[in-house]
Amino acid sequence: MTPPFTLGFEQVRDELMLMQPSGCYWLTANRQEDARCLARQCIAAQHTVTLIASGLAPDTLLSPAPVGGPAAIPLFSLPETRRALHAFTDDLARVLSEKPRLVLFFAPASLWEKLSQDELRLWTKKIQHFLNAKPITLLIISFGSVINALRTRLQSLYRHVDGLAQLDWQQDCWDYRINWWANSGGMLADRALRLDLNMDHFRLLEAEQSTPLTLNDEALYLAEKTVLEGAPPLSSQWTLFDSNAELHNRAQQASAATVIFSLQHNDQIPALAEQIHSLRRTRGSGLKIVVREMRASLRYSDERLLLACGVNSIVPINATMSRFLTMLEGIQGQSYNRHVPGDLSALMKSMQPLQARGYLPLADFCQSVTLLVNNTLLPENGKGLLVALRPVPELKPEQALTLCKPRRYGDLVTLLDDRLYLFLSSCRFSDLNTALKFIFHLPHDEIFTNRLVWHEDLQILSEVRQLTSKVPTAWRDAPAPVAAPSASAVTAPQARRQPHNITLGQDTTT
Repeated sequence: MTPPFTLGFEQVRDELMLMQPSGCYWLTANRQEDARCLARQCIAAQHTVTLIASGLAPDTLLSPAPVGGPAAIPLFSLPETRRALHAFTDDLARVLSEKPRLVLFFAPASLWEKLSQDELRLWTKKIQHFLNAKPITLLIISFGSVINALRTRLQSLYRHVDGLAQLDWQQDCWDYRINWWANSGGMLADRALRLDLNMDHFRLLEAEQSTPLTLNDEALYLAEKTVLEGAPPLSSQWTLFDSNAELHNRAQQASAATVIFSLQHNDQIPALAEQIHSLRRTRGSGLKIVVREMRASLRYSDERLLLACGVNSIVPINATMSRFLTMLEGIQGQSYNRHVPGDLSALMKSMQPLQARGYLPLADFCQSVTLLVNNTLLPENGKGLLVALRPVPELKPEQALTLCKPRRYGDLVTLLDDRLYLFLSSCRFSDLNTALKFIFHLPHDEIFTNRLVWHEDLQILSEVRQLTSKVPTAWRDAPAPVAAPSASAVTAPQARRQPHNITLGQDTTT
C-alpha cells in the first residue's frame, strides 16, 4: 500500500496535511515568497518528488537546497500557454513511471486565466482520470495578484479536486484556511489554522487568549462628545469625553463597552489608527470600537486602515443621528474576529504603500505603479485607477501638466507623447470625476478631449508594461551612425566663384 504524502507543516494534525495517493490537491497563496516556502517545505518532507514549474526555472525553487528531501529530483518546465495545459496529462504519461511519487506543480495564478471555467473543469476532470489507479499524488501550488479570482473558480470543482486550501499573509502570521481536504479517514471542510514561519518552515501558532476576562461593562457607551452633535448623554450608560485622547485613556479599562471616536479631519488618521490598534491589541475582541465621521475627510484607503486596526463600524458623514444610533444597536453582542497585526508601522505602510505624489518621470512612474498593483495586501482590482488624458488641440501637454496639482499621496502623473497619465491610488471608478475636479484647477472636461481608464489589476499592469517599453534609454535613443559616402557618390568639386571689386560711395557726376 502506498503511504500518503505530507505538506510538512510542524505541529499540525496529520488529517489536515496528509495527501492520499491518486489524489489532486490545490494550494493557493497571495505572495510568491509564501508559495515558494510552501513548496520547499513540502519537498523537504518527501522521499520521492517530481517538480514541474511554469513561469520560472524549476531549479530556482531548490536554491539553496532544502534541508531534507530526496537526493535526486526530476525537474521539468511547462510553457505558460493554453496548449501546454491541455497537453499536461499526456506529458506526465510520457515522463513519469508507475512508481509512487508526489508531483508538485508550481505555477502562477495567471496561467489559469487562459482557460474558461468549463475548460478548467474538464482539465481537472482529465487530471482525476489520469491519477486513478496510479500511486501518484499531484499537488498544485498557485500564487499571484489574481489569486482571489482563481479561488472563486476552484470552489465548484470539489468533485475533481481532493483538497483545496489557501494561505494568506497577516503581517506577523499566516492564516491557513482549508476549504475541503480528503484523507484516509474521510473528508474535512471549513478548517482554519494560524501559522508562524520559523527557519523557512511553517508551524502551528498557538491561539492567543483574546476573550475578555469580564463582560460587565457591555452596556456602557464611551464617546467623544461631538458624536452626539451637541446633545447631552442619552442615558446614565453614556459617558462623554472632551477629546479622543481622553476617551482612549478611559477605554484602556474597558472590556466589552462601546467606544465611539470622532473624526474631524484627515490629519487625525495616524493618531486615531494608533489609538484603535492599541485598544484592540490590549483589550481583546469583546470591545466594540466605532468611528463617526463628523466632516468629509475619510478616503477609501483610510477606511481600510481603520478596519484593519480593529474598528467594528465606521459611521459616514451623511448618516443622521437616528441612523447612527441604529448602527450602534446593530453591533451589540458582536466579537471582532479578524487578526490585527502587532506591528502598526508595517500595517500602515502596507495599507498606504505609496509615499509619493505629483509628477514623476516615466520610468519612476511605471516602477511605482507596478509596486503598488503587485501589493497583495491591497484589495484585488481595487488598488486605484490609471487614466490617460489627451489635451484639446489648443493646449500643449506640457501646459496641461502645469494645471495638474495632485494633493493626495499615491496620486501620480507623468507625460508621454501627447497624453498625461494619472494614477489615482485607492480611487473608485465612481469617484473619478470628483477626483479630477480636485486635481485640476480648470474644468477637466474643457481641458481634455478624451480619456481612457483602466481599473483592473491586469489591465493596469499590461498598460504600464507598454509605457515601460517607451522609457528613453541611451541605447534606444542613440543617433543612428552616419555611413561614409561611397566612391560613386563623390562628385567633382565645383569651380570656385571669383570676387569682384565694388567701390561704394563713388561720385559718378564728375
